Amino acid sequence: MRRIVITLLAFVMSSIAMAQKKPTIMILPSDHWCEMRYFMTTYDNQGTKVKTPNYQQAFMEDTEIGPIISKIGQILTGMGYSLKDAEQEIKSINTKTAEDNVTMSKSSGASLVESPLDMLKRRIKCDVLIQISWDLSRSGGGYATTFTLEAFDSYTNKRIATSTGSTQGQGSVPDLLAAAVQQNVKPFDKQMDKWFDDQKKNGREINLTVRCWDSWENDLETEYDGEELTDCIQNWLKQNCVGGVFNLSDGTESFAQFEQVRIPLTDERGNAMDARAFATQLRKYLSKAPFNITAKVMQRGLGEAILVLGEK
Repeated sequence: MRRIVITLLAFVMSSIAMAQKKPTIMILPSDHWCEMRYFMTTYDNQGTKVKTPNYQQAFMEDTEIGPIISKIGQILTGMGYSLKDAEQEIKSINTKTAEDNVTMSKSSGASLVESPLDMLKRRIKCDVLIQISWDLSRSGGGYATTFTLEAFDSYTNKRIATSTGSTQGQGSVPDLLAAAVQQNVKPFDKQMDKWFDDQKKNGREINLTVRCWDSWENDLETEYDGEELTDCIQNWLKQNCVGGVFNLSDGTESFAQFEQVRIPLTDERGNAMDARAFATQLRKYLSKAPFNITAKVMQRGLGEAILVLGEK
């Protein structure tokens, strides 16, 4: 009897811990903050020059950003969030050579380029990206500090929470900013909780694209056991998406774009599920009879996967 009670108590405590679990976060300076301080770089996205924050330069040259992120991180971890150390990971990523991080077809040479931020998200695998920006001005014998804190879903880049505030006083910028954030963090926390509750209930949202190599003799209208391949893929998604939720937003005989694809937060082993892991499950399904299709999975960040049919 005692063993049963202990087992039930452990189960209840585990359930409570799961219910109270908060998302993992990464904190970075905002795009606007980087732009105003000239911490920007460009990379070549298949012939198009794209401007993006140079986080590596920001952490190396700005003396405030590190302590500020540390202070805000302490506030949020004290509320139950798990903080990933972006600065340490950034040191291992050369943000100036994003064009070198290209996924290519072994046969045709087709490619998919990731931005430096996409690479960072994929390597750190946080649920939420939090961006901070602030302004400082003299006020009497001290300073007036205003801030904007924004949270984005790392998988969809959708804004999920925001907070603004200000404070006046004397002291270091990190201390003043931390005080302002502390005074305004509760509504921000409630917005985050609402979003994460939806994720746990309805699944994580990703985008999935299915394409065909030009060299492949078949396409998405090819029939298998009397059904077109697009219909077969949709049937698989209905069975494997949370609640069967997804949206075929666009499609032709060689292309299918699925948006608002809701996937489980974790796989059967309890590992975090991202777009690549989900697309890999679809690839394995299509590699078996009656399809026997060779395919390649490409990934951009955490929330976008492209499954290309016909070759590796």
